[in-house]
Amino acid sequence: MESFFRTHKYLVEHLGDPVDRRLMDEVDLDHRLIGIKGTRGVGKTTFLLQYAKKFSDLDKRDCLYINMNNFSFTCRTLYDFAEEFYFKGGKTLLIDQIFKYPGWAPELRQCYDKLTDLKIVFTGSTVMQLHESPDIAPIVKHYNIRGFSFREFLNITTGSNLESVSLDDIIHRHEEIASKICSKVKPLAYFRDYLHHGYYPFFLEQRNFSENLLKTANMMLEIDILFIRQIEQSYLSKLRKLLYLLSLTAPGKPNISQLSVECEISRATVTNYLDYLKNARLINLLYREGEEFPKKPDLVYMHNTNLIYAMIPGTTDDQALRETFFYNQLHHNNSRLKKGTKAGIFLVEDGEQKYTFKVDGSRARSNKRSEIYTTAEMMEIGEGNTIPLWLFGFLY
Repeated sequence: MESFFRTHKYLVEHLGDPVDRRLMDEVDLDHRLIGIKGTRGVGKTTFLLQYAKKFSDLDKRDCLYINMNNFSFTCRTLYDFAEEFYFKGGKTLLIDQIFKYPGWAPELRQCYDKLTDLKIVFTGSTVMQLHESPDIAPIVKHYNIRGFSFREFLNITTGSNLESVSLDDIIHRHEEIASKICSKVKPLAYFRDYLHHGYYPFFLEQRNFSENLLKTANMMLEIDILFIRQIEQSYLSKLRKLLYLLSLTAPGKPNISQLSVECEISRATVTNYLDYLKNARLINLLYREGEEFPKKPDLVYMHNTNLIYAMIPGTTDDQALRETFFYNQLHHNNSRLKKGTKAGIFLVEDGEQKYTFKVDGSRARSNKRSEIYTTAEMMEIGEGNTIPLWLFGFLY
């Protein structure tokens, strides 16, 4: 136990001053079992350490961070460890990479039922289906931690403290909001940098960003899909090839039969792998209205623009970048997106409201009577139904 406390103390003391994430204010701190899901590399571990730094006192030793990579958990149960911590005065146990521990769900339930004053916050992969676990689904509150929004990237790179805005505010007050932001920073000066390397927090590290991202993407395939979904290792090369072929045509309509032949897997397997890649936050799937998985998607997008640059360097398409950015930022806002009637048109459902957006790169002429909202990239401040594309990066 002492070695865990020493590690916890070292990690918290050396955390530095990381970026405050909006999720910290969204989490219900009164709940006793909290799951934090997120794709690899977006800052789940940092979130746990920030939680410890913000809500606990190191000297009281009532909060403890542990990682399931620790070899001691091959011989000791999670419940036994949690029980010892609890009886020594522990109040909050922060568990990283819970999926690395076999039988994690029933033991979390055991901790919840028997250690009634212990709060547990754990991290896991986006591939984990917590709502399907009979052990913890009724008792867990889970949240998704995302990559940096354009707003967060701007705050980091310019030292600003710009606030997020709602989709409703963007639609009805975008001129006022954009004017206020542009009086403080020049968003277009940073927008292309964000598209290239701003989504994942490790752009702050002194390493080659693209190489690091490719390494992370491969780990998503190996750990977040094969390991968690218990797929044979021999299928890794087929999964990698499928992802690469999708990246070459994204956004594009997938030819399931052709992908099946090229990857040497069945059509049903291709469809399942598309869903796995979506859950791992490597791609996004866009359907027409009234359709969902397991139907064939109308379009496949890369999950974010950083992946486009990393996987197909030198051949990026501007319109593909714009649409991918729009889908990514709106999707993280929990809005439902569907395919419109033409290329570059999205149907967006936000609560009870429904909107139609056309993603464009030009300074389109405003038409206040039109029911279609146009997003234009090369525009600082919009007019009427024409909204700057960058402003959708302020949704979180």
